[in-house]
Amino acid sequence: MANPPVNEMTDRARDVFRVVVESYLGSGAPVGSRTISKLSGLNLSPASIRNVMQDLEELGLLAAPHTSAGRMPTESGLRLFVDGMMQATEPSVEERAAIERRLEAGGPIEEALSATTAALSGLSACAGIVLVPKHEPVLRQLGFVPLSRDQALAVLVGHDGSVENRVIDLPEGVTPSTLVEVGNYISDRLAGLTLPQAQARMAAELSAGRAALDRASRELVARGLAVWTADGSNRPVLIVRGQANLIDAAAADDLERIRQLLDELDGKEEIARLLESARTGSATKIFIGSENKLFALSGSSVIAAPYRGRDGRVVGVVGVIGPTRLNYARIVPMVDLTAQTLSRLMA
Repeated sequence: MANPPVNEMTDRARDVFRVVVESYLGSGAPVGSRTISKLSGLNLSPASIRNVMQDLEELGLLAAPHTSAGRMPTESGLRLFVDGMMQATEPSVEERAAIERRLEAGGPIEEALSATTAALSGLSACAGIVLVPKHEPVLRQLGFVPLSRDQALAVLVGHDGSVENRVIDLPEGVTPSTLVEVGNYISDRLAGLTLPQAQARMAAELSAGRAALDRASRELVARGLAVWTADGSNRPVLIVRGQANLIDAAAADDLERIRQLLDELDGKEEIARLLESARTGSATKIFIGSENKLFALSGSSVIAAPYRGRDGRVVGVVGVIGPTRLNYARIVPMVDLTAQTLSRLMA
């Protein structure tokens, strides 16, 4: 059933719905009609409130977890509230200072990303997550160490001093002298380029007939470069901080859901794919419960916002993961501020 637009709900229904949602998000517990009549200032009797809550339940916006219990918002109800009724609360001066403190600290970017995410996690009482910009190594040197007749160890040295090793299968006809020749060729012709740039130049030289290499050598160059390109594009660089925040007093009766969520957090490639979907657009995105298949079992929500690099392009995503009863009005602006802070850090 499609949710009714907020402006099509009666004033009474909107008021009762808002009180139920805000009370649930604050306590994590279903809300009864008598509680609403005492707390809300709606000037409605418990019986009138029960009738409105029943109507909202029939619309799929509220649910009663037990026959005698109060009501709580469904995922559809939370989506309606977040999209049409929520009034965001700007971060306080203290919260803003805690998030922005890393701008003045200096040091490696990845450490700053980790520390900023940890600050966001602590302030939101959620698990903080950040998708780190994909690092394109710049080639300084590529060499080959023979391991057997059919395999060699490819050793890539980056301009930042990093060293990575991969075992590759050798094309037929490659000799030890070929390994030396190809290593020298790559280091001489392709140093100073990223791997995609090196591949593009190599392809251009081959097509123009300028590469003085035989077939086996050309294939070896292609394999030596491709092994890192494929590996780097498939390996998400994801930082998760504050998982312990998910195990709080309110979770004591819901340990199975928390266990499921912690298991899901171990699947970093799946989370990275979810965050990749938040890279488009400029606004903070909110995924509630089963709206995303990854967190359907644990009933968790993700709030994520993209951050940008020096050229204004999106380079990563930062956000939080927590139960669906998050204080969205407080946490959404906090995630947005963190994304803005990281954008300044990357500039």
